[in-house]
Amino acid sequence: MPGMVDTHIHASQYSYSGTSMDLPLLQWLVIYTFPMEARFKDLDFANRVYTLVVKRTLKNGTTTACYFATIHTDASLLLGQIANDFGQRALVGKVCMDKNSAVKHYKETSHESQEETCRFIAELLNKKYPLVKPVVTPRFALSCTGALLGQLGAIAKNNNLHIQSHISENVEEVKLVMETFPESKSYTDVYYKCNLLTNKTVMAHGCHLTDEELALFRETGASLSHCPNSNISLCSGMLNVRNALNHKVKVGLGTDVAGGYSASMLDAVRSALETSKVLTIQDPDQKTLTFEEVFRLATLGGSQALALDDQIGNFEIGKDFDAIRVNVAAPDGPIDLIQSGGPKYNLEKFLNCGDDRNIVEVFVAGRRVVPFPEHQQ
Repeated sequence: MPGMVDTHIHASQYSYSGTSMDLPLLQWLVIYTFPMEARFKDLDFANRVYTLVVKRTLKNGTTTACYFATIHTDASLLLGQIANDFGQRALVGKVCMDKNSAVKHYKETSHESQEETCRFIAELLNKKYPLVKPVVTPRFALSCTGALLGQLGAIAKNNNLHIQSHISENVEEVKLVMETFPESKSYTDVYYKCNLLTNKTVMAHGCHLTDEELALFRETGASLSHCPNSNISLCSGMLNVRNALNHKVKVGLGTDVAGGYSASMLDAVRSALETSKVLTIQDPDQKTLTFEEVFRLATLGGSQALALDDQIGNFEIGKDFDAIRVNVAAPDGPIDLIQSGGPKYNLEKFLNCGDDRNIVEVFVAGRRVVPFPEHQQ
């Protein structure tokens, strides 16, 4: 099957994934996230965590990942190097934030953020990695001044780069954004005015976007990364994917480690299905997503969300061979095949019951990257 595309994952947060989910978003950032991310100034620590997250995601069939790193340029460059060394296709972002860290030493001045972003982009592009590219990464509107957001929009435009950030994750956040940017009509309008909504933009969450905001996403070609595990785990809200798709907005799936506790895209698939069913329970007229539709979100939908669907996402002739070979009946695996079925039956079994034990081989751009070569194990 096609390789899976994780459109939103915080590589640095992998260090505490599966813990610390007892607070809502804004408090969670201050108590858990920012202190941990501050540790990535230490390149030995960064190397350890980033090696583990790249290996873990590849073993779970993530052939393409869109990563948030931290504010540290050298550690973010290291993440790009590690993804390249293991053969993963990746967009890597040095995080930009010039306010509201609440953690000493974990924020930048606007000038530092702009300068270091330019250095990060230049140095990563200079490496000429075939599958690893930089992505302009304002953390989110509350972590950046309007001036910095505008500068980052200009940097992305001048270099024709991808952009990633967060939007409308929880109600408190949306309220604070509107208080902080009173000149803007909506949260989406904040980014729009700073030239941060393009056809190479992916915004995580979007749980509380209005139909008017979705129309602006459609108009600009910007996409949404649906991160259902995180949205439930932090009690943020639920994105109505059906409504977004009806507005012809591009949607992919994200694990959003560590707001989401699992680095596996199979978990994102299952959480997306469950979220859709909860929305149907609340409104029986709501048409539930099918497993085929969610499978598409995890593959071709993700490639469209990252504006990479000319290269990956399915097996059309001319695209790169990003693929995973699945053995549904892997010895000592999690699936018991009691009756034989066709490809659709096997796919549904794998999506709902499978794990990395079923993933026998992983290929990226035609190269086998899992099992790992002996020197990388």
